[in-house]
Amino acid sequence: MSHFSHLGDNEWDALVPHLSIVTLKKHQYLIQQGSVANQIGFVVDGLFRQFYTKDGNERTTYFFLEGQLVSAYMSCITNRPSPVTIEALSDVTCLCFSYSVLKSLFDQYPGWQLFGRRLAEYIMVALEERMAGLLLLSPEERYLDLVEGDQKNLLQRVPQHYIANYLGITPVSLSRIRHRVSRR
Repeated sequence: MSHFSHLGDNEWDALVPHLSIVTLKKHQYLIQQGSVANQIGFVVDGLFRQFYTKDGNERTTYFFLEGQLVSAYMSCITNRPSPVTIEALSDVTCLCFSYSVLKSLFDQYPGWQLFGRRLAEYIMVALEERMAGLLLLSPEERYLDLVEGDQKNLLQRVPQHYIANYLGITPVSLSRIRHRVSRR
C-alpha cells in the first residue's frame, strides 16, 4: 500500500480499528457476480482469480497475489452489483476493511486522498494495458509478456486452463505456444 502514498502514523492509526482478518479456503469467493461489493482486501497470503461469467462461460481477467489490494472496486464505487467474481485459488488470508471507511479516510487525510488518486491511476493503467494486450498482441505475444513480466510466477501457481483463459485462448493453443517458445 505504501507504493501509492507515504502515510503517516496518524493516517495508518485511523485505518487500524477497521481492519479485519479474512481467511478463505480454496474455491471460496471474496465476491460473487451479482452481489454488491463493499470490502477492500490486502492479500497477505494466497492467490485470487477475478472473472466474468456470461452464458455459462468464464473469462478470467486478473489474478491478485500477495502484497496486492483486491476488490470488486467498480461495485464498491457505484454501489451496484459486481460484474465480476473473485475466487480464492488457494487458501487465502486477507486484511479487509470497508470501502466506506476508505472514503471517510479520503475526506479526512491528505495522505489517504493521495493514496486514492494513485490507486485509481494504477487501476486505470492496468485496465488499459490489459485491453491493449488483448486487442493488439497475438496470443504468443501475450504469453511472452506473462512469462517475462512481473507476474511470471503465476505460471507455477495457477492451473494452466486459467492461464489459457486469461490469455484468451484454449488450453490446447496454450500448450502449442509453450512448446514453440520452449524450442527457441
